[in-house]
Amino acid sequence: MSSTTTVAPSWPELKADHSIIALFQKLPEILTASEGYNEIWGINLAESTEKSTPVEQPSFSTALILQKFLRANSNDLSKAFSQLKDTLIWRKEFFSPGGESSKGWSDSKFEGIGYTTVITHKNGDRKVVSWNIYGAAKDIKATFGNLDEFIRWRVNLMESSLKLLHLESATKPIPDYGTGVDPYQSLQVHDYMNVSFLRLPSEVKTASKKTIQMFARYYPETLERKFFVNVPMIMSWVYLLMKKVVASETMKKLEMLGAGKELASWLGEDIPEMYGGKAQPL
Repeated sequence: MSSTTTVAPSWPELKADHSIIALFQKLPEILTASEGYNEIWGINLAESTEKSTPVEQPSFSTALILQKFLRANSNDLSKAFSQLKDTLIWRKEFFSPGGESSKGWSDSKFEGIGYTTVITHKNGDRKVVSWNIYGAAKDIKATFGNLDEFIRWRVNLMESSLKLLHLESATKPIPDYGTGVDPYQSLQVHDYMNVSFLRLPSEVKTASKKTIQMFARYYPETLERKFFVNVPMIMSWVYLLMKKVVASETMKKLEMLGAGKELASWLGEDIPEMYGGKAQPL
């Protein structure tokens, strides 16, 4: 009777001058700043590994996270260091030690507004999609009015979509900046059907600005593409706002579509019929 042993994934051995190694060597300083908090997107960052090489190597999961922060900053070590440090400090304040967020929001208030699904993309790949159906809000002023409550709900939705990426069990390394595509990213759909932009409360813009700023800072390289659907021309303020707070590379990932059914031409048939697909409603 034979037994099989699961072999942990390993990153290709990194040389001493590689940017991942440089950021890895700063990890103790980062974890000191976060008072030891090391959880991010289901992964616990580790300062060292047992792998015996001339240059101490990070674990696969740690290298994956470090690579995301480096790619988000065009391999600028100082910026990647600062962003990762800020992210862990924020997560320590926002989440429990195990990475769980406290509830802090009303289910009834946000019912029908947010979903996460896994689809088969038209290219055959498995894709995680986060859906934000703002037109389903019973009272849009109340939904966006309590900023802390809205942020907690929105972050929870984001974390739910990232869990479906299963980063903790990833086995494929992320290419270095400028050399390939990061396979561990999700899609987002923001649907504004039935949202009256002529009477849009100021709370919506405040919550939107805060969310954009937070996600740009604390969730780098997690977005493959974001689609705004059923969007009237008056909604152009969202684009102008995002241009002020997100990187130009991120702006290239945004698509503003007039009609919801146009989404199928981007994603394929494995989405709800109201978006041009053949799948069941959300």
